[in-house]
Amino acid sequence: MLRFATPLIFASIGAVFSEKSGVVNIGIEGMMIMGAFFGVWGTHISGSSVVGILMACLFAGITAAIHGVLSIFLRANQIISGIGINLFATSITSYLIQVLFGSQGQTDTVKVVPYPKEMFENIPIVGKLLSELNWFVIGAIVVVVLSWFILYKTSIGYRIRAVGEHPKAADTLGINVYKVRFVCVVLSGVLAGIGGAALSIANINLFRVGMVNGRGYIALAAMIFGNWKPHTTFIACMIFSLSQTFEILSQKFLVNVPTEIYYMLPYILTMVALVFFVRKSSSPLSLGEFYEKGKR
Repeated sequence: MLRFATPLIFASIGAVFSEKSGVVNIGIEGMMIMGAFFGVWGTHISGSSVVGILMACLFAGITAAIHGVLSIFLRANQIISGIGINLFATSITSYLIQVLFGSQGQTDTVKVVPYPKEMFENIPIVGKLLSELNWFVIGAIVVVVLSWFILYKTSIGYRIRAVGEHPKAADTLGINVYKVRFVCVVLSGVLAGIGGAALSIANINLFRVGMVNGRGYIALAAMIFGNWKPHTTFIACMIFSLSQTFEILSQKFLVNVPTEIYYMLPYILTMVALVFFVRKSSSPLSLGEFYEKGKR
């Protein structure tokens, strides 16, 4: 289940940083798409999945920077900017598959990220569990712990939350609201890019049009369900990934349920979560609001 949840964990934690700083980031879906494609392309041209991950971070980060410039400095509507990012990412990656790989619909296969499965199998008690994971899963858990620590135990986290709750008060304390928000948006893109790469170069070793398939939106729902907190967002991602686990278990125990039912479950869970839990969630007070320095 952790493997299925990993792309959601990276993307939703990225969204937490963006929205904690006060910037709505609907573009997480597009940033995941960019990360998934450029992760494969970087691996394809270099033969190294490490380079692929770096390329995923770079291009998803650039995409997030565009969203940051539009929504923070040019005061564009954050929702419309995010939707534009998603449409752009879908279109440009479909085009680049033809240009860079000479094919339509999907890229060539690339090498998987190497993982020392045999080494972990020799560890007592937890060896079998660890051997079934991959580096992205371990990285996702580290990101959750680090994010919680940064947001709630460091001065950087206090600054991010202050900017998202009371930007004017933060400004009077000498915090650069624009800079903090922009850095958080770019960080959200980088993490979403790694989430996209977790889909492409850790699971099926290629990029296919439509492979992200709404996971960016599910990650946003997980963030809301988790009340904009890293540890509870992690739990929400695990719940949303249950459907894929059910699919495998049903095949194992020969339960005759159409596969489409399992594909529908994450989206049904997302709608249920939004209907029943969104009212209980408390978003950052200045989420989605523009900040203009000196304006009363």
